Amino acid sequence: MAMAPDVLFNLRNNFYLGAYQAAINNSDVPNLSEEDAIERDCLVYRSYIALGSYQLVINEVDSSAATPLQAVKLLALYLFSPDSKENTISSIKEWLGDAAIGNNPILRLIAGTIFMHEQDYNEALKYTNAGGTMELYALNVHIFLKMNRSDYAEKQLRIMQHIDEDHTLTQLATAWLNLAVGGSKIQEAYLIFQDFSEKFQMTSLILNGKAVCCMHMGNFDEAESFLLEALNKDAKDRETLANLVVCSLHLGKPSARFLSQLKLSDPEHMLVKRGLTTEESFDRAVQTVG
Repeated sequence: MAMAPDVLFNLRNNFYLGAYQAAINNSDVPNLSEEDAIERDCLVYRSYIALGSYQLVINEVDSSAATPLQAVKLLALYLFSPDSKENTISSIKEWLGDAAIGNNPILRLIAGTIFMHEQDYNEALKYTNAGGTMELYALNVHIFLKMNRSDYAEKQLRIMQHIDEDHTLTQLATAWLNLAVGGSKIQEAYLIFQDFSEKFQMTSLILNGKAVCCMHMGNFDEAESFLLEALNKDAKDRETLANLVVCSLHLGKPSARFLSQLKLSDPEHMLVKRGLTTEESFDRAVQTVG
């Protein structure tokens, strides 16, 4: 018997590859089941979150919405209001402890995402490690790579390859692992991003992937051209700005403007914090002299 077509394939793919506006624009899929409609709405609202439209998600998802949508709203609240992070985290822990909803895959995915933001990787894994969906396995790969455990990341990737070797998330996770392993694997990672750029809409995510591969291979001029193309697509994208800071330093070009933009886009970014630490010690030194 032929499998039913995957009506949300294009929407998911756009989201996975960072084509967030395209995901939103093409989300009007007819005749969806209730379950598919909830998944569609989650992807749309997560796309809005990725574009920084937190308030829209907070306003539109009301208390009667399904658990996955409530979880997505919590992510929007977490990112929108740094002052209420503790409340958001205690809410998500409470929900995860509820036997009726605690095992919901989107709730677990959002919990993993929030604890990754907190850099509390062990806490994130409490909720994601059991896997169950391609997104959860991909998030596990990401978490293990952040923990410098490429051996565990590879085990998660093998599960993904066993389920669907050609899945966009499997290919993305393969590229992340190849970048972490380095050496000859960098070229393989580059080819994955190149393949994406030939098959799908070019996005900042794909361009940054190609640029990072180029930087690993010492091709900083080529990396810079990809990053400037990405900057044209989204002038506030934190990954693009961070990579431009690093690339510019390697090329001996001024990077202060990119760092200033990054500071506005993501004040908590590691590069900004490093820069601030240097500035703060310089300011202290100046005050001491004064």
